[in-house]
Amino acid sequence: MPELPEVEVIKRGLQKHLRGRKVTGTVAGNKKLRLPLPRKDLKNYIQGQKIQSVDRRAKFLLITLDNGAILVIHLGMTGRLGIFPADAPRSKHDHFRLQLDNNMQLRFNDIRRFGFIQVVPPGSDPKTTMFAGIGPEPLGKEFTPEYLCRLAAGKNRPLKNFLMDSRVVAGIGNIYACEILFHAGLNPQKKIGRLTRKEWERVVASSCHVLQKAIQCGGTTISDFVNASGKSGYFQLELQTYGRQSEICKRCATLIAKKTMAGRSTFFCPKCQK
Repeated sequence: MPELPEVEVIKRGLQKHLRGRKVTGTVAGNKKLRLPLPRKDLKNYIQGQKIQSVDRRAKFLLITLDNGAILVIHLGMTGRLGIFPADAPRSKHDHFRLQLDNNMQLRFNDIRRFGFIQVVPPGSDPKTTMFAGIGPEPLGKEFTPEYLCRLAAGKNRPLKNFLMDSRVVAGIGNIYACEILFHAGLNPQKKIGRLTRKEWERVVASSCHVLQKAIQCGGTTISDFVNASGKSGYFQLELQTYGRQSEICKRCATLIAKKTMAGRSTFFCPKCQK
């Protein structure tokens, strides 16, 4: 599943293609995605409008139109977005096309159909509806050691599970939780109520470092991720623990361990992350 860096890379790639363009048409396929395609809202609120901006919230892409409507896209597990000439051959799993005034199309392709497309009507605030309850961005000013200390006080949750909770912080999935905790030198099983202020400072600093590095590398090529131009990311070459069970740690040569936590595979170095 694409995580925050991959969605951020796609957002940046789409900005130069979409910003300022007028939507001249929308075409929705017949197959059901995770949520039904909102055909009526697409016609009423998206078609005929000019695109003001392309943004990201957690793992959601937000395309804002000049009438205030927002096209919300979630890639699910295998969703892809790309810009194509209108007459380019369509793929089997293309489920949505956004026709632009320069004879180009934004196409949403999703083999497993776990992604979705929704429309926030003009005048509605997604912060109080669709995104209510989602925590701060890990690269934003609100994600601080003080914030994490306050939330973790007196609690007995494992650190990795806490970091992957979207109510705590937005957009950190399994891959980057493993990598962040390795960089911070913290064991994923450590109880959050026992972390010191200095350790929370390391969590925040490592989150920024790892996520920014992944964005610079264009994301991680896990399964089907490609960016808006159809190119794969290469952060997988930088992975320190994720998917490296029984391989040697690049820092200390100890074998990387694997443990299941909350149903997810967790990779860590027993020596570097005591």
